[in-house]
Amino acid sequence: MLKDIKKLYYSIGEVSEILDVKKYVLRYWEKEFTNLSPSKNSSGNRVYKEKDIKLLNLIKYLLYEKKYTIEGANELVRNLDKSEIDQFYKTGELKGQENGDDAEVKQLREVARNIKSGLQDILQILDEDEEVQ
Repeated sequence: MLKDIKKLYYSIGEVSEILDVKKYVLRYWEKEFTNLSPSKNSSGNRVYKEKDIKLLNLIKYLLYEKKYTIEGANELVRNLDKSEIDQFYKTGELKGQENGDDAEVKQLREVARNIKSGLQDILQILDEDEEVQ
């Protein structure tokens, strides 16, 4: 799928080239995805290992190809084990996991319920204000 990983550690610039994403995107994903935590060298620069690159490749696939939200992709990634990430890296397929779309739909419904509840609260406050006047 991607070039074979041949080194122990890669810089953010090298990973950016390998995955064809900007460096700031990698930094953002690092903040959003709890499973992603590249080490830092003595100079304080990020150093990515093979496992980090595999995970980043999966994240890119979920966000760019499958159009997951950050939250939906993060939930799916948290539920995967190392062997499933390795399998995806080798084959480009997530066996049995792509129904994470269901999880994302569930999450979107929950967001919609929260919005609805908030709007109902606002309506109740407005109704109470009208009664007072």
